[in-house]
Amino acid sequence: MDVVDDAARQPEDFFAGHSDALTVFQRVKAIVDGFGPVEVRTSKSQVAFRRKRGFAYLWMPGRYLKKPGAEVVLSIALGRQHASPRFKQVVHPAPSTWMHHLEIHDIAEIDDEVAGWLAEAAGRAGCAATPSG
Repeated sequence: MDVVDDAARQPEDFFAGHSDALTVFQRVKAIVDGFGPVEVRTSKSQVAFRRKRGFAYLWMPGRYLKKPGAEVVLSIALGRQHASPRFKQVVHPAPSTWMHHLEIHDIAEIDDEVAGWLAEAAGRAGCAATPSG
């Protein structure tokens, strides 16, 4: 059995065969790169955007669900619950964190509103973030 160290994993490998999901990653990365230094970590289950801690995650529900609603989901960690109808699900995994799951069906859905949520999440994770479009 081949063991792949997470440090060797690349987002392009994670999204291999899923060009729309890779395009979503590239768009999200372009936004968060405007916030200053951000680490991208690719694991077997997700691609994480991190500063002092993770603040946004891309994952593919088809790897876990029989009938996923979208090819890729963007999960954003905020310090509050945001009631936007755009979120598929909002969960409260820790006392100071609300995880907001956004199914992405089209690259146009990664808009200024999403950039604002990413900026808020990045700011909580230790970066001075302002959306740069």
